[in-house]
Amino acid sequence: MLDKSEAFSSFSVNDIQKAREFYGRTLELDLSNGPEGTLVVPLSGDTKVLMYPKPNHQPATFTVLNFPVDSVEKAVDELS
Repeated sequence: MLDKSEAFSSFSVNDIQKAREFYGRTLELDLSNGPEGTLVVPLSGDTKVLMYPKPNHQPATFTVLNFPVDSVEKAVDELS
């Protein structure tokens, strides 16, 4: 089921504009605007990472992998 999903990684930042300046200007990555005030960071191949603003941001101590699905409830039922 999830092998057909276009999985992506994501992480939060406390200031999306500062993140845009660092990742775009300093690291010279070709950023694009994502949905609802997010940024999309392209990596090699078709790999992309989503950055999203979070007011109470704390650096993550874990890795995040997202699996978009049509219905969360259905996916949970099938995985259970």
